[in-house]
Amino acid sequence: MKIAAVCSSGLGSSFMVEMNMQEVLKDLGVADKVEATHMDMGGAEVNDADQFFVGKDLADAAENQFGDKVTVLNSLIDKDELKEKIRIFLQEQGILD
Repeated sequence: MKIAAVCSSGLGSSFMVEMNMQEVLKDLGVADKVEATHMDMGGAEVNDADQFFVGKDLADAAENQFGDKVTVLNSLIDKDELKEKIRIFLQEQGILD
């Protein structure tokens, strides 16, 4: 399974969120089951990841591009929010209890 952090350019904020995602996946004990990556909106395609995590500034564009495979983050720097949203997604996918 692959989750992706997406931003406009694919350089700054998405890379930071990817690093936080990797930390969250380790904390949840699923780093061996779930891959985290980052990409830019222009280069990302719907089949590039199982779920796309974006800031609220990109929510509408991401939902148009990726459909229901989008999780919107209210804050790109809030690790607690990221962990909770990843946990919920992984529970829905049956990866976490």
